[in-house]
Amino acid sequence: MRPLAHAVPGAIAQLLREAPLSSGKAAFAWTAAVGPALDRATKVTLAGTVLIVEVTSAQWAREIERSRRLIIARLQALLGKDAVTRLEVRQ
Repeated sequence: MRPLAHAVPGAIAQLLREAPLSSGKAAFAWTAAVGPALDRATKVTLAGTVLIVEVTSAQWAREIERSRRLIIARLQALLGKDAVTRLEVRQ
């Protein structure tokens, strides 16, 4: 038997993948992928398969750039492989 904490992320990902893609869905996945601190320092919008990330400072922009591959992998795990293919960071 698996603990509930292990099943919840998979269940959330399954629910997200089945819902139509929207900016709200992408914003929810962003929060889940990056955590609350980075979420508070950013605003995201979806333009096709590009997630546009507006940051509050150059420091946050560097953190996103440094973690770009991991963030995209997490977003794709939640939303589907083709949902977000690129991040565009703006200050």
